[in-house]
Amino acid sequence: MSDPSASNVPAPRLDRASLERVLARAAELQSTSGDTVEEFTEEQLLDLGREVGLSPQNLRQALAEERTRTAPADDEHGIGASLFGPSRVRAARTVSGTPADVLASIDAWMQRQELLIVKRHHADRIVWEARRDFVVGVKRALRVGGRDYALSRAFEVSATAIAVDESRVHVGLEADFRSHRAQAAWQAAGSSLAGAAATASLLVIGVTSVIAAAPLVIVPAIGIAGARALQGRIVTRAQLALEQLLDKLERGEFVRRTTDSLLGAIVAAATAIPPRRF
Repeated sequence: MSDPSASNVPAPRLDRASLERVLARAAELQSTSGDTVEEFTEEQLLDLGREVGLSPQNLRQALAEERTRTAPADDEHGIGASLFGPSRVRAARTVSGTPADVLASIDAWMQRQELLIVKRHHADRIVWEARRDFVVGVKRALRVGGRDYALSRAFEVSATAIAVDESRVHVGLEADFRSHRAQAAWQAAGSSLAGAAATASLLVIGVTSVIAAAPLVIVPAIGIAGARALQGRIVTRAQLALEQLLDKLERGEFVRRTTDSLLGAIVAAATAIPPRRF
């Protein structure tokens, strides 16, 4: 016969840290056991969160951050990253607005302030690339308006906006400088060839091997150090540009204006002309 007092024993409780460890461990065990991993809808995740005491607002925030998160690229862990530094910079923040309005503001900024052009446009994501026409090249070279055009050397720049609720959006920005890092790698390779040629010339004219080997070591080292420093400056400036853009979005400084387009500018100029009196 069971002990009637057993039903009065309180169930063990877990604090928040223990709960997180248990859930993480259970997910790890399921992934290694070969069990079928189910997919959950947003509503199912919200219901699950309520059962474990998580607020829907925090869950929606976490979902939005997950959807804007990009997986680390393979080339960020190879020899190129070790020698020349990272090729991608990212920034993310939750701001006020709707995804459509926020993306429109970012698009206007990228085209007007960074001289980029749309490469692909999805419902919640836009990808830009640098414009290559002559006038834009002159503007970048002369830094017209005192702007740095920190994103102009990027292979592509992207923005993703996911709604957290009716009035907030989580924005993820990324700039990809892999093409510039590849160019830096080729320049370093060229310096290595120059060092090897200098060493060969010194050996031909009879210089001792110890001294002749100096260019083979020093010149490539200088080339790699210079390329790494340049790549570091470029990605640092790009990171700052992305953060400054998010600062403006967070402060609500963007206002959609019809003058952002050429047609809007023509219309605005026409309406500004006072009517002639006869």
